[in-house]
Amino acid sequence: MITRLRALTRAWTTVVPVLAVVLLALTWGRGLPAAVVVLVCVVLAGSVLAAVHHAEVVAHRVGEPFGSLVLAIAVTVIEVALIVTLMVDGGAKSATLARDTVFAAVMITCNGVVGLSLLVASLRHRTAVFNAEGTGGALATVATLATLSLVLPTFTTSKPGPQFSGVQLTFAALSSLILYAVFVATQTVRHRDYFLPITRQGQVITSEDHAERPSARTAWTSLGLLALALVGVVGLAKGVSPTIESGVAAAGLHHAVVGVIIALLVLLPETIAALRSARRDRVQTSLNLALGSAMASIGLTIPAVALASVWLSGPLVLGLGPTHMLLLLLTVVVASLTVVPGRATLLQSGVHLVIFAAYLELAINP
Repeated sequence: MITRLRALTRAWTTVVPVLAVVLLALTWGRGLPAAVVVLVCVVLAGSVLAAVHHAEVVAHRVGEPFGSLVLAIAVTVIEVALIVTLMVDGGAKSATLARDTVFAAVMITCNGVVGLSLLVASLRHRTAVFNAEGTGGALATVATLATLSLVLPTFTTSKPGPQFSGVQLTFAALSSLILYAVFVATQTVRHRDYFLPITRQGQVITSEDHAERPSARTAWTSLGLLALALVGVVGLAKGVSPTIESGVAAAGLHHAVVGVIIALLVLLPETIAALRSARRDRVQTSLNLALGSAMASIGLTIPAVALASVWLSGPLVLGLGPTHMLLLLLTVVVASLTVVPGRATLLQSGVHLVIFAAYLELAINP
């Protein structure tokens, strides 16, 4: 029976990514009727689950923290492609799309994913334990990247409005790339132990003994299917984005809600993977996914849109407004207090989830 279930799992996680890419090719650049939108959403959901499965296979083969890094970078690279594509097609109305999507990614990961992961772990194991040294370094990097890229443009005076001048944008892009590269080197080479899961006694878990590692062939196959699934997720999300934009406009909501919905769709694979890790009492892996995704979102998106601004005709607005800057400050302060002890309870998860709920409420009712 178990063998049959495994075979069934392998079958659908192989078929769905291919189906998603085929459906993407058939629907790209076309108006979609309601029935097709429903089909796209079903395949989109299946692609998310398939992406999580293949990411876990790759992660099991390469080990932590490489597994979390693979998923975070893969999702973010395709997210960047989606943002740039929408900015090229959207004209002046998409001037704030990069800012809204990146900030949404930060709030979703640092409050939504972190809060849900701590909630699952604390409900199942009473307390969530993790390595404060590695998580603190990741949080500091996220805070620095967010401030340099999303807060400073509001206060610079070289160009009117919350925008960088050309030189300032180049500096922000290069700083983001360099800082992200330094973090990846720290996470994977020099201080890898800081980002590995730990036991409740504080001992580093260097390997998982309960399951056999997949073969190299299986891992490479899963990596390819992961890429297909993520292309399907982001491409199909773009396909239904006109429907999302029409629905947002019809509901009388602010255009920034579009960026929130895009970020929620794109980050769904990481969210599910983080919750699965928290359920297994591997909270450090959950935090690696959450903070790594936030970091990759800023560190790769800002350089990409800086490069794209060379041929984009409209303005590129990156600076946050006062309300969002206050939420970002609150997030950094609360996350710091959560990280310092190296363990968290139901209370900390509730605080993060309330901040995330406040962000969603203010996105709908600014």
